[in-house]
Amino acid sequence: MNKLLLLGLVLAALGSAYARIEYAHVFYDDRPLIEITQPFGFGSRGHIDIVLRDISIWRRHDSEDDYKLGNFGFFLANINSASSSVTQEMLSQACLLEERDLLKLFTFADPKVEAVIDGKAPNVTFHVEVKDGGLFSVFFANCEQRTPVSFAMKVSAYNLVGPQGRKDYLSIGEGELDVMYWVMFGLFATITAAWATTLARARRTAGSVHSIHWLMLGLVAFKTLTLLAQACMYLVIQRAGSPHGWNWVYYIATFFRGMLFFSVIVLIGTGWSYMKPFIDDNTRKVLMVVIPLQVFAEIAIVITGEESPSIRDWVTWVNILHFVDILCCCAILFPIVWSIKHLRDASETDGKAARALEKLQLFRQFYILVVVFIYFTRIVVFLLRENLANSLYAWVADAAYELAYLAFYVWVGVRFAPNANNPYTKLRQEEIEMRV
Repeated sequence: MNKLLLLGLVLAALGSAYARIEYAHVFYDDRPLIEITQPFGFGSRGHIDIVLRDISIWRRHDSEDDYKLGNFGFFLANINSASSSVTQEMLSQACLLEERDLLKLFTFADPKVEAVIDGKAPNVTFHVEVKDGGLFSVFFANCEQRTPVSFAMKVSAYNLVGPQGRKDYLSIGEGELDVMYWVMFGLFATITAAWATTLARARRTAGSVHSIHWLMLGLVAFKTLTLLAQACMYLVIQRAGSPHGWNWVYYIATFFRGMLFFSVIVLIGTGWSYMKPFIDDNTRKVLMVVIPLQVFAEIAIVITGEESPSIRDWVTWVNILHFVDILCCCAILFPIVWSIKHLRDASETDGKAARALEKLQLFRQFYILVVVFIYFTRIVVFLLRENLANSLYAWVADAAYELAYLAFYVWVGVRFAPNANNPYTKLRQEEIEMRV
């Protein structure tokens, strides 16, 4: 096994935690280290319930010695303090079950586990109390070479809250997520209603409502729906440990929101529906290739993030999907750059320098806003999640992400509002009058 890939598994544990009951299925896998769960933030009353079943061990024909059950086991690693120790042991090819800094849970040598291996019991259950709070992940270590194993596992991580010890399946610092999403849902529902009212009023005056305005209404409506799904999803996860179908509502809303979001950016950036009633070939290529790819990557990131990292090449796929997402975000800037270039050339050649320069300034503002938005939501928010993952303020990263979207939508709505004083609409009207 490539040591760099193993190192990537450990480093990937520093990512954001997904708080829910996790199911891991390992089949004929001989990796010396398998991350079973994504990091979970425990408080002072943290607990883990583990159900293990369908255990099988294979010894390859080129192996001379018999295996020892004590060389297969699970341990709990505090990501913040033990990651360096795990990395050193991995690179030295030592058995991680002998590492003192790690909390060993159990091995296959446990009599209850042996009963499952021998077929005398259907499964085995363990309960672990995490007394010291922190960001932990469950790992499986295989200290036998050329010995694949298979097993199925259910891991329920939670904190006890309140005097009656109610189970809270959200990671520490994420208990405020449902409240945050309800607040953001209310704010986006408000701006959706405000935008719909604006379009209704504008339709009665001078016909200044364009096709792009209706796309913007659909965009903010689906964004509102995604926030509703997230609010309900985290509320249910906090109490039951799984979303119970709300994740599918989120997937569907995210699909349409992603399609509309990048379509609106590209169409506004190229002046469609404002200064030209057609889509040029370059813009059409971006819409047909980049946008579906980006939407696929965004939804795949969400679905992959909900899967157990025990899946082989899980980290590789997560990194590839994030790279595709960032690449697509950068690609949508090219049509805007082309429009700015054409406007710059027009300001020097077509005798309409004043109007072309005004258009150029407006497009530059929009371009800068899109660049700042992409940088903040893809890089700054990521760094916030990394630094706040194991704190009471882990929810702040998600709040910053949603506030960035809110600010972006409000700015674009104000700049592109369908009224006579809008500079974009004014420029469009001037061109119509010049042709007449």
